Parts: sequence; C-alpha cells; structure tokens
Amino acid sequence: MDFLSIFIIAVGLGMDALSVAVGIGAAARTLTPGAVLRLAGSFGLFQFAMPLAGWLAGRAVADHISRYDHWVAFLLLALVGGKMIWESFRHEKERAHAGDPTRGMTLLVLSVATSIDALAVGLSLAFLKAPIVHASIVIGIVCFLMTAAGMVFGRKLGELFGKKAELVGGLVLLGIGIKILWDHLT
Repeated sequence: MDFLSIFIIAVGLGMDALSVAVGIGAAARTLTPGAVLRLAGSFGLFQFAMPLAGWLAGRAVADHISRYDHWVAFLLLALVGGKMIWESFRHEKERAHAGDPTRGMTLLVLSVATSIDALAVGLSLAFLKAPIVHASIVIGIVCFLMTAAGMVFGRKLGELFGKKAELVGGLVLLGIGIKILWDHLT
C-alpha cells in the first residue's frame, strides 16, 4: 500500500479526533501546551495502537467487535458530551472546579471512542498484507497533528462564543456520536 493511500486513511480516521478536539478546545477556559500535548498524544497513541490491535486480533474478534463498535463509540461520546452540556449550565464558580477533559478517565474514554474504527482498518490492512507498523505510525502522527490543530482552532471559536462554548463542544461530541451510530445503522 502506497503512502498516499495510507495518508488518506489516516485523515479519514483522524476526522473524529479533530472534531472532538475542536469541541474541547472551544470549551476550554484556558488552553495550555500541556493540555494540547495530552489530548493530541493520547489520541495519536490510540490511533497508532488500534490498527495494530486489529491486525493482530484476527477476523473472528474483529467481526464480533464491529457489530457493537458504533454503539460503544456513541455511548462514550454521548456520556462525555452530555457531561459537557450539563456543565455549561453551571455557574462560573461551580465550573471552576469542573474536570479537565485532557486528564484521567475522560481522556481515556475519548481516546477509545475516537479510535475504535481504526481497529477494523487494522484488520483490513492485514488482509491487504499492508505493512502495519508503517501504516500505524502514519495514522498516529496524522491524528496527533489533526488533534493539536483542532484544539487551537476550537479555542479560537471558544473566544468568539464565550461561556456557551462548552455547550457547543458538548453538542459537537453528542453529534459525532449520533453520526457514528447513524452511519453504522443505515
């Protein structure tokens, strides 16, 4: 498989991560380099690892997972998006104590939710006898860059929308979850 094909696959896989990063960047009260590196690093790492896992898993496991992956992604994104929407209605004093989505369990949940489809891509690459390590590296790097750019762009949107940016960010995550579900069910 040539580099251009792998790059196009990587951009396609990175679109969910980009959208989530825009939402998180828009909702962020401040955007630090550490937060950008945590989200981009985690998303990039999971996008790197999932194709490897899919490639190693084999057909039986991947077929079983593919029946439910869209539900898992939807539920994870709906939970995080719903939490962001809920927090957007809290008073500023209460919001100061709200969690950072670039840390802890929220980061893990978002990383898994945005990379589940890469598992199936890894399986497909195994059938094509594509060099999985090279493809996974490209996918991880592209996702890292798209996530970092999405957070910066999202922060600029957050400055425009002010306090309601967290509401918009939550709605974006919920919308991505619904789109994933819709695409798989139709």
